[in-house]
Amino acid sequence: MQIPTFDDVLAAHERIRPHVHETPVFTSSTFNRLTGAELFFKCENFQKAGVFKARGASNAVFSLSDEQADKGVATHSSGNHGLSLSYAAGRRGIPCTVVMPRTAPEAKKEAVRGYGGTVVECEPSTSSREAVFAEVVASTGAEFVHPYNDPRVIAGQGTCSRELMAQVEGLDAVIAPIGGGGMVSGTCLTLSNIAPEVEIYAAEPKQADDAYRSFKAGHIIADDAPVTVADGLKVPLKDLTWHFVSNHVTDILLAEEQEIIDAMYLIWQRMKIVVEPSSAVTLATIFKNKERFAGKRVGVILTGGNVDLKKLPWM
Repeated sequence: MQIPTFDDVLAAHERIRPHVHETPVFTSSTFNRLTGAELFFKCENFQKAGVFKARGASNAVFSLSDEQADKGVATHSSGNHGLSLSYAAGRRGIPCTVVMPRTAPEAKKEAVRGYGGTVVECEPSTSSREAVFAEVVASTGAEFVHPYNDPRVIAGQGTCSRELMAQVEGLDAVIAPIGGGGMVSGTCLTLSNIAPEVEIYAAEPKQADDAYRSFKAGHIIADDAPVTVADGLKVPLKDLTWHFVSNHVTDILLAEEQEIIDAMYLIWQRMKIVVEPSSAVTLATIFKNKERFAGKRVGVILTGGNVDLKKLPWM
Protein backbone atom coordinates (compact mmCIF):
# COMPACT_ATOMS: atom_id res chain seq x y z
CA MET A 1 0.00 0.00 0.00
CA GLN A 2 1.56 3.26 -1.15
CA ILE A 3 0.51 6.01 1.25
CA PRO A 4 0.65 9.51 -0.29
CA THR A 5 2.55 12.26 1.53
CA PHE A 6 1.98 15.99 1.85
CA ASP A 7 4.72 16.50 -0.75
CA ASP A 8 2.41 14.58 -3.10
CA VAL A 9 -0.37 17.09 -2.32
CA LEU A 10 1.96 20.01 -3.11
CA ALA A 11 3.05 18.39 -6.38
CA ALA A 12 -0.57 17.62 -7.26
CA HIS A 13 -1.59 21.25 -6.69
CA GLU A 14 0.99 22.47 -9.20
CA ARG A 15 0.12 19.70 -11.67
CA ILE A 16 -3.63 20.29 -11.71
CA ARG A 17 -3.66 24.08 -11.43
CA PRO A 18 -4.29 24.61 -15.19
CA HIS A 19 -7.19 22.13 -15.14
CA VAL A 20 -9.23 22.98 -12.02
CA HIS A 21 -10.73 26.00 -10.28
CA GLU A 22 -9.72 27.43 -6.93
CA THR A 23 -13.28 27.29 -5.63
CA PRO A 24 -14.81 30.06 -3.51
CA VAL A 25 -15.79 29.98 0.17
CA PHE A 26 -19.32 31.17 0.99
CA THR A 27 -20.89 32.04 4.33
CA SER A 28 -24.50 32.19 5.51
CA SER A 29 -25.65 34.32 8.43
CA THR A 30 -28.84 32.24 8.51
CA PHE A 31 -26.96 28.96 8.97
CA ASN A 32 -24.65 30.55 11.53
CA ARG A 33 -27.70 31.62 13.52
CA LEU A 34 -29.41 28.24 13.21
CA THR A 35 -26.33 26.25 14.25
CA GLY A 36 -24.57 28.59 16.69
CA ALA A 37 -21.36 28.06 14.73
CA GLU A 38 -19.47 30.08 12.13
CA LEU A 39 -19.70 28.01 8.95
CA PHE A 40 -17.42 28.46 5.93
CA PHE A 41 -18.68 26.55 2.89
CA LYS A 42 -15.95 25.42 0.46
CA CYS A 43 -17.98 25.31 -2.76
CA GLU A 44 -16.66 22.41 -4.82
CA ASN A 45 -20.03 22.42 -6.59
CA PHE A 46 -18.39 25.19 -8.66
CA GLN A 47 -15.44 22.94 -9.53
CA LYS A 48 -14.71 21.74 -13.07
CA ALA A 49 -17.11 18.88 -13.85
CA GLY A 50 -19.23 20.17 -10.95
CA VAL A 51 -17.47 18.18 -8.24
CA PHE A 52 -14.29 17.98 -6.12
CA LYS A 53 -13.33 14.73 -7.86
CA ALA A 54 -11.94 16.72 -10.80
CA ARG A 55 -8.93 17.36 -8.54
CA GLY A 56 -7.99 13.73 -7.94
CA ALA A 57 -8.89 12.63 -11.45
CA SER A 58 -6.78 15.38 -13.03
CA ASN A 59 -3.83 14.54 -10.82
CA ALA A 60 -4.05 10.86 -11.78
CA VAL A 61 -4.42 11.52 -15.52
CA PHE A 62 -1.63 14.08 -15.73
CA SER A 63 0.67 11.87 -13.63
CA LEU A 64 0.64 9.18 -16.33
CA SER A 65 3.60 8.61 -18.60
CA ASP A 66 2.88 8.99 -22.33
CA GLU A 67 3.13 5.22 -22.68
CA GLN A 68 0.53 4.62 -19.97
CA ALA A 69 -1.73 7.38 -21.28
CA ASP A 70 -1.82 5.90 -24.80
CA LYS A 71 -4.04 3.04 -23.58
CA GLY A 72 -6.42 5.43 -21.85
CA VAL A 73 -7.95 5.28 -18.39
CA ALA A 74 -10.85 3.36 -16.90
CA THR A 75 -12.79 3.32 -13.65
CA HIS A 76 -16.01 2.29 -11.96
CA SER A 77 -18.17 5.02 -10.50
CA SER A 78 -21.72 5.95 -9.51
CA GLY A 79 -21.13 9.12 -11.46
CA ASN A 80 -18.95 11.91 -10.11
CA HIS A 81 -15.55 10.22 -10.34
CA GLY A 82 -16.46 8.82 -13.75
CA LEU A 83 -17.45 12.16 -15.20
CA SER A 84 -14.41 13.81 -13.58
CA LEU A 85 -12.06 11.20 -15.05
CA SER A 86 -13.72 11.69 -18.44
CA TYR A 87 -13.17 15.44 -18.07
CA ALA A 88 -9.48 14.99 -17.22
CA ALA A 89 -8.93 12.40 -19.96
CA GLY A 90 -10.53 14.78 -22.43
CA ARG A 91 -8.12 17.51 -21.38
CA ARG A 92 -5.23 15.14 -22.11
CA GLY A 93 -6.83 13.74 -25.28
CA ILE A 94 -6.96 10.10 -24.19
CA PRO A 95 -9.82 7.56 -24.02
CA CYS A 96 -11.82 6.95 -20.84
CA THR A 97 -14.20 4.07 -20.01
CA VAL A 98 -16.51 4.22 -16.98
CA VAL A 99 -18.43 1.28 -15.52
CA MET A 100 -21.61 2.72 -13.94
CA PRO A 101 -24.60 1.17 -12.13
CA ARG A 102 -27.64 1.10 -14.40
CA THR A 103 -29.45 3.01 -11.60
CA ALA A 104 -26.95 5.90 -11.60
CA PRO A 105 -28.50 9.30 -12.36
CA GLU A 106 -28.97 9.82 -16.11
CA ALA A 107 -27.53 13.32 -15.73
CA LYS A 108 -24.23 11.81 -14.60
CA LYS A 109 -24.17 9.24 -17.42
CA GLU A 110 -24.83 12.03 -19.91
CA ALA A 111 -22.00 14.06 -18.39
CA VAL A 112 -19.53 11.17 -18.82
CA ARG A 113 -20.49 10.91 -22.49
CA GLY A 114 -20.46 14.70 -22.85
CA TYR A 115 -16.81 14.79 -21.77
CA GLY A 116 -16.01 12.08 -24.35
CA GLY A 117 -16.09 9.04 -22.07
CA THR A 118 -17.69 5.64 -22.74
CA VAL A 119 -20.29 4.29 -20.28
CA VAL A 120 -20.55 0.53 -19.61
CA GLU A 121 -23.49 -0.34 -17.33
CA CYS A 122 -23.53 -2.87 -14.47
CA GLU A 123 -25.92 -3.94 -11.71
CA PRO A 124 -26.12 -1.61 -8.67
CA SER A 125 -23.81 -3.58 -6.38
CA THR A 126 -20.12 -3.42 -5.57
CA SER A 127 -19.64 -7.04 -6.68
CA SER A 128 -21.24 -6.48 -10.11
CA ARG A 129 -19.34 -3.22 -10.58
CA GLU A 130 -15.98 -4.87 -9.93
CA ALA A 131 -16.72 -7.92 -12.12
CA VAL A 132 -17.79 -5.85 -15.13
CA PHE A 133 -14.85 -3.53 -14.62
CA ALA A 134 -12.39 -6.44 -14.70
CA GLU A 135 -13.71 -7.31 -18.15
CA VAL A 136 -13.22 -3.73 -19.37
CA VAL A 137 -9.59 -3.57 -18.22
CA ALA A 138 -8.85 -6.99 -19.72
CA SER A 139 -10.15 -5.86 -23.12
CA THR A 140 -8.66 -2.33 -23.20
CA GLY A 141 -5.48 -2.47 -21.14
CA ALA A 142 -6.47 0.93 -19.74
CA GLU A 143 -4.89 2.39 -16.59
CA PHE A 144 -7.21 1.87 -13.62
CA VAL A 145 -7.85 5.06 -11.67
CA HIS A 146 -9.76 3.99 -8.57
CA PRO A 147 -12.43 6.47 -7.44
CA TYR A 148 -10.77 6.92 -4.05
CA ASN A 149 -8.35 4.13 -3.07
CA ASP A 150 -5.53 5.55 -5.18
CA PRO A 151 -2.65 7.67 -3.81
CA ARG A 152 -2.78 9.98 -6.86
CA VAL A 153 -6.48 10.61 -6.29
CA ILE A 154 -6.12 11.21 -2.54
CA ALA A 155 -3.24 13.64 -3.11
CA GLY A 156 -5.41 15.54 -5.59
CA GLN A 157 -8.33 15.72 -3.16
CA GLY A 158 -5.96 17.04 -0.50
CA THR A 159 -5.58 20.25 -2.51
CA CYS A 160 -9.12 21.26 -1.56
CA SER A 161 -8.43 21.63 2.16
CA ARG A 162 -5.08 23.24 1.39
CA GLU A 163 -6.98 25.99 -0.44
CA LEU A 164 -9.56 26.21 2.34
CA MET A 165 -6.91 26.76 5.02
CA ALA A 166 -5.39 29.56 2.95
CA GLN A 167 -8.82 31.15 2.41
CA VAL A 168 -10.10 31.03 6.02
CA GLU A 169 -8.02 31.66 9.13
CA GLY A 170 -8.52 30.06 12.50
CA LEU A 171 -10.71 27.06 11.67
CA ASP A 172 -11.50 24.78 14.60
CA ALA A 173 -12.92 21.94 12.52
CA VAL A 174 -13.50 20.75 8.96
CA ILE A 175 -16.34 18.44 7.94
CA ALA A 176 -16.71 16.53 4.66
CA PRO A 177 -19.04 13.79 3.41
CA ILE A 178 -17.76 10.22 3.46
CA GLY A 179 -18.47 7.30 1.14
CA GLY A 180 -15.26 5.62 0.04
CA GLY A 181 -13.30 8.28 1.87
CA GLY A 182 -11.25 9.99 -0.85
CA MET A 183 -12.08 13.57 0.13
CA VAL A 184 -11.86 12.81 3.85
CA SER A 185 -8.49 11.09 3.32
CA GLY A 186 -7.16 14.06 1.36
CA THR A 187 -8.41 16.36 4.12
CA CYS A 188 -6.67 14.20 6.75
CA LEU A 189 -3.45 14.17 4.72
CA THR A 190 -3.35 17.95 4.39
CA LEU A 191 -4.58 19.00 7.83
CA SER A 192 -2.44 16.51 9.76
CA ASN A 193 0.56 18.22 8.15
CA ILE A 194 -0.37 21.92 8.13
CA ALA A 195 -3.01 22.24 10.88
CA PRO A 196 -2.96 19.19 13.17
CA GLU A 197 -5.03 21.04 15.79
CA VAL A 198 -8.07 21.19 13.48
CA GLU A 199 -10.69 18.51 14.15
CA ILE A 200 -11.77 16.45 11.13
CA TYR A 201 -15.34 15.17 10.95
CA ALA A 202 -16.94 12.92 8.36
CA ALA A 203 -20.66 13.03 7.57
CA GLU A 204 -22.51 9.94 6.36
CA PRO A 205 -26.09 8.85 5.56
CA LYS A 206 -27.59 6.60 8.26
CA GLN A 207 -28.79 4.27 5.48
CA ALA A 208 -25.22 3.84 4.19
CA ASP A 209 -23.34 3.95 7.47
CA ASP A 210 -20.59 1.40 6.84
CA ALA A 211 -17.83 3.98 7.46
CA TYR A 212 -19.44 4.87 10.81
CA ARG A 213 -19.68 1.20 11.79
CA SER A 214 -16.12 0.59 10.60
CA PHE A 215 -14.89 3.55 12.67
CA LYS A 216 -16.61 2.25 15.81
CA ALA A 217 -15.50 -1.37 15.23
CA GLY A 218 -11.89 -0.55 14.39
CA HIS A 219 -11.88 -2.43 11.08
CA ILE A 220 -13.49 -2.08 7.65
CA ILE A 221 -17.13 -3.16 7.38
CA ALA A 222 -18.36 -3.07 3.78
CA ASP A 223 -21.98 -2.97 2.58
CA ASP A 224 -22.60 -4.23 -0.94
CA ALA A 225 -25.56 -2.12 -2.10
CA PRO A 226 -26.90 0.43 0.40
CA VAL A 227 -29.87 2.59 -0.62
CA THR A 228 -29.67 6.35 0.04
CA VAL A 229 -30.60 9.62 -1.66
CA ALA A 230 -26.89 10.53 -1.36
CA ASP A 231 -25.87 8.44 -4.38
CA GLY A 232 -22.23 9.51 -4.19
CA LEU A 233 -21.79 7.97 -0.73
CA LYS A 234 -22.77 4.34 -1.32
CA VAL A 235 -19.29 2.83 -1.64
CA PRO A 236 -17.22 1.27 1.19
CA LEU A 237 -13.86 2.28 2.61
CA LYS A 238 -10.74 0.53 1.29
CA ASP A 239 -7.32 -0.04 2.85
CA LEU A 240 -5.78 3.28 1.84
CA THR A 241 -8.71 5.48 2.88
CA TRP A 242 -9.16 3.43 6.06
CA HIS A 243 -5.56 4.29 6.98
CA PHE A 244 -6.42 8.00 7.01
CA VAL A 245 -9.88 7.68 8.53
CA SER A 246 -8.75 5.43 11.38
CA ASN A 247 -5.73 7.59 12.23
CA HIS A 248 -6.97 11.16 11.80
CA VAL A 249 -10.78 11.49 11.87
CA THR A 250 -12.24 12.88 15.11
CA ASP A 251 -15.68 11.33 14.58
CA ILE A 252 -18.19 10.21 11.94
CA LEU A 253 -21.68 11.72 12.23
CA LEU A 254 -24.89 10.37 10.70
CA ALA A 255 -27.97 11.92 9.10
CA GLU A 256 -31.35 10.41 8.20
CA GLU A 257 -32.65 10.60 4.62
CA GLN A 258 -35.20 13.35 5.32
CA GLU A 259 -32.59 15.38 7.21
CA ILE A 260 -30.30 15.23 4.16
CA ILE A 261 -33.12 16.32 1.84
CA ASP A 262 -34.12 19.15 4.17
CA ALA A 263 -30.52 20.40 4.39
CA MET A 264 -30.15 20.27 0.61
CA TYR A 265 -33.38 22.24 0.19
CA LEU A 266 -32.19 24.86 2.68
CA ILE A 267 -28.86 25.30 0.89
CA TRP A 268 -30.69 25.83 -2.41
CA GLN A 269 -33.19 28.18 -0.77
CA ARG A 270 -30.90 30.26 1.46
CA MET A 271 -27.54 30.19 -0.33
CA LYS A 272 -28.96 30.14 -3.89
CA ILE A 273 -26.54 27.44 -4.99
CA VAL A 274 -27.03 23.98 -6.49
CA VAL A 275 -25.64 21.12 -4.41
CA GLU A 276 -26.36 17.40 -4.61
CA PRO A 277 -27.63 15.31 -1.68
CA SER A 278 -24.15 13.94 -0.93
CA SER A 279 -22.98 17.50 -0.24
CA ALA A 280 -25.89 18.30 2.06
CA VAL A 281 -25.06 15.46 4.48
CA THR A 282 -22.49 17.78 6.11
CA LEU A 283 -24.98 20.50 7.00
CA ALA A 284 -27.55 17.90 8.06
CA THR A 285 -25.13 16.43 10.60
CA ILE A 286 -24.15 19.89 11.91
CA PHE A 287 -27.84 20.66 12.53
CA LYS A 288 -28.12 17.34 14.35
CA ASN A 289 -25.01 17.90 16.49
CA LYS A 290 -25.22 21.63 17.26
CA GLU A 291 -23.67 21.27 20.69
CA ARG A 292 -20.52 19.81 19.14
CA PHE A 293 -20.00 22.75 16.76
CA ALA A 294 -21.46 25.68 18.74
CA GLY A 295 -19.04 28.59 18.98
CA LYS A 296 -16.58 27.00 16.54
CA ARG A 297 -15.31 28.10 13.15
CA VAL A 298 -16.11 25.17 10.85
CA GLY A 299 -15.05 24.52 7.27
CA VAL A 300 -17.85 22.69 5.45
CA ILE A 301 -16.87 21.01 2.18
CA LEU A 302 -19.77 21.09 -0.30
CA THR A 303 -18.46 18.34 -2.54
CA GLY A 304 -20.52 18.72 -5.70
CA GLY A 305 -23.56 19.95 -7.56
CA ASN A 306 -24.34 17.27 -10.14
CA VAL A 307 -28.08 16.85 -9.67
CA ASP A 308 -30.72 15.35 -11.94
CA LEU A 309 -32.96 18.41 -12.13
CA LYS A 310 -35.89 16.26 -13.26
CA LYS A 311 -35.72 14.16 -10.07
CA LEU A 312 -35.14 16.53 -7.18
CA PRO A 313 -35.68 14.62 -3.92
CA TRP A 314 -38.32 17.02 -2.56
CA MET A 315 -40.47 16.84 -5.70
